[in-house]
Amino acid sequence: MKKTLSVAGVALLTVLAAVFAFGQPAQAANGFTVAGGRLYDANGTEFVMRGVNHAHTWYPQQTTSFANIKRLGANTVRVVLASGDRWTKNSAADVANVISLCKANKLICVLEVHDTTGYGEDGAATTLAKATDYWLSIADVLKGQEKYVIVNIGNEPYGNQGYGSWATDTANAIKRLRTGGLTHTIMVDAPNWGQDWSFTMRDNAGTVFNADPQRNTVFSIHMYGVFDTAAKVSDYLGRFRTAGLPIVVGEFGFNHSDGNPDEDAIMAYSQANGIGYLGWSWSGNGGGVEYLDMATNFDPNQLTSWGQRIFNGANGIKATAREASVYAGTSPSPTTSPTTSPTPTTSPTTSPSPTNPPPGGGCTASYTIVNSWQGGFQGEVKVTAGSAGINGWSARWTFANGQTVSQSWNATVSNSGSTYTARNVDYNGRLGAGASTSFGFIASWNGSNAVPAVACTAS
Repeated sequence: MKKTLSVAGVALLTVLAAVFAFGQPAQAANGFTVAGGRLYDANGTEFVMRGVNHAHTWYPQQTTSFANIKRLGANTVRVVLASGDRWTKNSAADVANVISLCKANKLICVLEVHDTTGYGEDGAATTLAKATDYWLSIADVLKGQEKYVIVNIGNEPYGNQGYGSWATDTANAIKRLRTGGLTHTIMVDAPNWGQDWSFTMRDNAGTVFNADPQRNTVFSIHMYGVFDTAAKVSDYLGRFRTAGLPIVVGEFGFNHSDGNPDEDAIMAYSQANGIGYLGWSWSGNGGGVEYLDMATNFDPNQLTSWGQRIFNGANGIKATAREASVYAGTSPSPTTSPTTSPTPTTSPTTSPSPTNPPPGGGCTASYTIVNSWQGGFQGEVKVTAGSAGINGWSARWTFANGQTVSQSWNATVSNSGSTYTARNVDYNGRLGAGASTSFGFIASWNGSNAVPAVACTAS
């Protein structure tokens, strides 16, 4: 559960200093691995989290929730556990049972210690070091489960005070887990109640990633009131993508006491860029945020409007989740593939793109169909500056088959009949020589969906 933030404003975003380049891994026999800012399962297949949070530690009797969450299409569940420092400790046997429930329902388990929430501001919270003690104390039930389990060291490990030591404390926790023999992919949360309005995680992510001897760490941002516009969502997530660092949205909602997050932008940008997301939360919320329940009284047949949105809406879980390949060939899944929901295409359709940037201060653009389903599709246009920098750009194309755009992000899109023009927004117009940016959109189609040529004009 969250605490209301008092954020005077979001500071001007700055570019991450370090850019990392990593290739796709060879088959990883032991478990999940990270490469090139992406997460890969033990078969070397890219895995994008699509799931929800479940407050197991407060509702340990709700074990049917795992099957219900899977039945609604999720491929991942983030499970709330307690180290005993604030809430009743989840025993090793209980954690082993949670893992078995995840595996039985073909879910990837993200296990997190919640006792660290808001440390430095909330006097009841504990340290990342204590959370690390807990993981090491149950290491025997974690080892051997690397194909199915990701260890999220501590939930929202700092509030809005004392977060300056986040990078050092997080790096030390990772190194202790590695020394203790845990080879799992590790997930680390941002400070500032998970929302990183100070950009502490963003600006120190490269250092923390390199502190992991296995380079197998994923960063988790929680998006609530701080992320109330599409621009803030895309800028924050986009900087991790540019830096080649893995990022997931570990928590988000459709509303919150600290402001109104832009859940549509969170889900659309995540889908367009292969970023995982885990909504908060399945059921059982209290403290004034009961509206964040996705299911009323843990009943999958009584989804709330938030539950309907995240499971069944545009860029939602049913439309976009893909089961981890490590479960291929095992017993039948509790859920079958939906027949009426959008289903991503197996390979994108892309218009020709130049192998070299255009000469001078011009620009080029390439058009990709990222996902397609009956009656609709998700497109992306990549704009690349030429051999000289540009201060702004516009992209123009004409649909040949009556397609119409209904939603867009990272650009201002307008049309005159079947001809569409997209212009940069204030944060992505200036591009250095050879640099690129992209924008996306949701559109409808009927009958055929030819890829149009896109002209780019620099300004």
